[in-house]
Amino acid sequence: MPARWPVGDLLGTLVRFGLAAVWLVSGTLKAADPEKTYLAVQAFRLLPDALAGPVAAALPFVELGLGVLVLFGVGTRVVAVLSCLVLLAFVTGIAQAWARGLSIDCGCFGGGGEVAPGQTRYPQELARDAGFLALAVWLVVRPRSLLSVDGWLGVGRRTPAGDDGDDRDEPVPAET
Repeated sequence: MPARWPVGDLLGTLVRFGLAAVWLVSGTLKAADPEKTYLAVQAFRLLPDALAGPVAAALPFVELGLGVLVLFGVGTRVVAVLSCLVLLAFVTGIAQAWARGLSIDCGCFGGGGEVAPGQTRYPQELARDAGFLALAVWLVVRPRSLLSVDGWLGVGRRTPAGDDGDDRDEPVPAET
């Protein structure tokens, strides 16, 4: 009979796949149109032009890298912490644009740049990114999930002495 898995591990797997989808879709859309990604980064008016280009060029690949790592569950807690940092930077950027009265589309999922006044969607963008941040925080707090390289390598498993600080139970085989 198949083993029973803790609900937390199943939920962690869904959270991991959800966050991976966010990064993979976002990174792919940005990589597909580097000129629009540059316009989106430049529209925030936070970086000098000399830095906007390199940031716009690197951002899609940072997102794709995070997406691949979290998809396969490689260094899940570390990748989740990095995801939190990137998402906090995005939230800060959107909030400052709103506070400064800029009329921009964040370009979070491709596109971006200046938009007509009244066409901004700052509350929705902040709420969406807060949801993504919640996924990343879940994986920081509880990185263990199914179908992960970390799991196959035994990362986060309890030692026989139970001294690794991970208080979750191992999968329990079903009774035969």
